[in-house]
Amino acid sequence: MDPVSVWSELTGQDAAIAVFRAAAEAAGARPEASAPTRGVDDDAATAPTAGPSQQMTHSWLITGPPGSGRSNLAYAFATALISGAPDGDEATRIQVDARSHPDLHVLATEGVIIKRDDVRDIVKRSHYAPSIGRHRVIIVEDADRMTEHTSNFLLKELEEPPERTVWILCAPSEADLIPTIRSRVRSVRLQVPSVTDVAALLVRRDGVDAGLAERAAREAQSHIGMAHRLATDHDARARRSETLELALDVKSTAGAVMTAARFLEIAGDDAKAITELRDAEEREHALHSLGIAPGQAVPPALRPQLKALEDDQKRRATRSLRDGIDRILVDLSSLYRDILLIQLGADVELVNRELLPRLEHAAEQASPAGTLATLDAIQTARTRIEGNVQPALALEAMLVSAVRPPETRRAA
Repeated sequence: MDPVSVWSELTGQDAAIAVFRAAAEAAGARPEASAPTRGVDDDAATAPTAGPSQQMTHSWLITGPPGSGRSNLAYAFATALISGAPDGDEATRIQVDARSHPDLHVLATEGVIIKRDDVRDIVKRSHYAPSIGRHRVIIVEDADRMTEHTSNFLLKELEEPPERTVWILCAPSEADLIPTIRSRVRSVRLQVPSVTDVAALLVRRDGVDAGLAERAAREAQSHIGMAHRLATDHDARARRSETLELALDVKSTAGAVMTAARFLEIAGDDAKAITELRDAEEREHALHSLGIAPGQAVPPALRPQLKALEDDQKRRATRSLRDGIDRILVDLSSLYRDILLIQLGADVELVNRELLPRLEHAAEQASPAGTLATLDAIQTARTRIEGNVQPALALEAMLVSAVRPPETRRAA
């Protein structure tokens, strides 16, 4: 694309983009030379200088913290590989963005784990020759959700994929995958983009006001997807503000219990806002694909297909709720981190500086040790919920820790 390339809407990952662009250029120039390179680990601080056969491999792993842009980078790389041009082309980009390109396959899950049957199905597709593009690309989002049994099933494909098939796995870190998977992929680590970079992206891509973009990027702690939501969704901003205000108002154990219940409601509202529109669009698309007109009764023979869709949507709703609870805990971590910085007199920018008067008051009411204990309790709550402890109980226990006993309060 000229003058805009497929990499233009990515931010804060210049070194990683250089790695993938060079690989796409090598693959486009001589796809037959794109031999697998196993066990290569690229720190995204250094761009490649090796020849085509070393720059390009058929199995990749993109790692980085949530919001760093793992999936966005994977799809940009896929666009460049499929089109055969290092900067992609517009027609391929549109199809990849819509997940409709015949040479792109995506393995993702709305549940807790990626099932072996799903991997088996996509492995079969990996052996088809590209239909219209230079490569067939398979992206595995949340590859850390594969069980060891499922991962072992994938090993042979990553080691010896068809010549024009490329696997791109995404995960938070290399440690989230079994060692044998790590040894068969070229790993590229992403960095957390700066607040300035994320804000600039929101202004450039979404037309957000610069002041709002900076605040959204800061409050999202550089998580690109969350920054976009906060910048473009007033209700999302309101839910976040309410969460922090409620936490600062907890004064007793009874208050902690009531606030935990409200947190669950906020997480539910947030999850509903994310999934409701998508669910309706998916159902409408499914009915259209099955040839069922609006308002027409669903024939009995087609009901199992819609039932399968509804089951997937229920699993997604459950995961979205868990994700919403985790976002609340991340926001609370930023709140108590700010309080601790004020207590220690650290010259570091606050995440929630719009709440400065309340943060200063909270800092005066507790000791740094007490604030650290609350931060530890927040992390414990995240671990417990991930381990299937009832969220209400985990949140209550966490909030009770924010109610300081008299001996931990600062002397007046």
